Amino acid sequence: MEQGEPLVEIWRGDLLESLHCGHVVICGPDGQIEEAWGSPDQLIFPRSSSKMIQGLPLVMSGAAHAAGLGPKQLAIACASHQGAALHRETVTTWLGQLGLGDEALRCGPQAPSDLAERDRLILAGDAPCQSHNNCSGKHTGFLTLTQHLRAGPEYAEVDHPVQKEVRAAFEEATGAESPTWAIDGCSAPNFATTVHGLARAMARYATAHTRQDSMSKAMVALREAMQAHPELVAGETRACTELMRACPAVAMKTGAEGVFAAMVPGSGLGIALKITDGTTRAAEAVMTGLLVRAGLLEAAHPAAEKRLGAIRNWRGLVTGRVQVPAALA
Repeated sequence: MEQGEPLVEIWRGDLLESLHCGHVVICGPDGQIEEAWGSPDQLIFPRSSSKMIQGLPLVMSGAAHAAGLGPKQLAIACASHQGAALHRETVTTWLGQLGLGDEALRCGPQAPSDLAERDRLILAGDAPCQSHNNCSGKHTGFLTLTQHLRAGPEYAEVDHPVQKEVRAAFEEATGAESPTWAIDGCSAPNFATTVHGLARAMARYATAHTRQDSMSKAMVALREAMQAHPELVAGETRACTELMRACPAVAMKTGAEGVFAAMVPGSGLGIALKITDGTTRAAEAVMTGLLVRAGLLEAAHPAAEKRLGAIRNWRGLVTGRVQVPAALA
């Protein structure tokens, strides 16, 4: 992987302590590059930043309509949630509507990162279940599509009808054939694309309300669900939730290993970025900087100051700062 350009500086006192490099692409409404840092052609796994793309077949196929899904289910189908009670209950209720239980999922159990739910499990002596997994909403969407297609239960296999539909939608949205794939943390395939391809998909999402084809209608439904329920897309204290609350006109999704993607319907812009060293802190700082730069987020908003600006220690003392280069500021 190419190193890319310096994108985030971490200062302690007057010494540059860390430097994060990477790649950023901003696409206009036509999917063409308007601005870029690093290499737009850098091949990446978009990881969880592609969940709203992976959710397209759920809506396009008619499965969501047939199952009576609403915005909450569509939002959590795009989520990397933290396993809070709200998330677990939304997933288990949806599974029950399908006549299924936790055992039908193929994402694996995961300890919740939500502290209240983690403590509840510890005090009760209970183990985490698959519904706690941060990808359980996406997987319940896969199960809904599986039932609609009358396909077999191993929906996470790359040659399963569900994943064939996902790959077709992914390649149409990104505008290019995916050259490779790998197994994601939740056991589902993750298809590779370039940073430009991911930004192009976000621009298609951002302009979807201007078109009437089935994919565009599905994009609008998923995008609006994310914007209506940011608490389901991630959770309290998380970047996606806090930044979408601060910028209600934007829908965005983070991914593992320093990926972040966003769509701006008001301007038709699509944004994608990849931090080369995979640091989440850096990805959040760059996305925050881009939102401030675009006039979508006030630099003094708590959600922005949490990710850019002064670094404080446990006593509240300022020890340094996080900043992006002037071109991104």
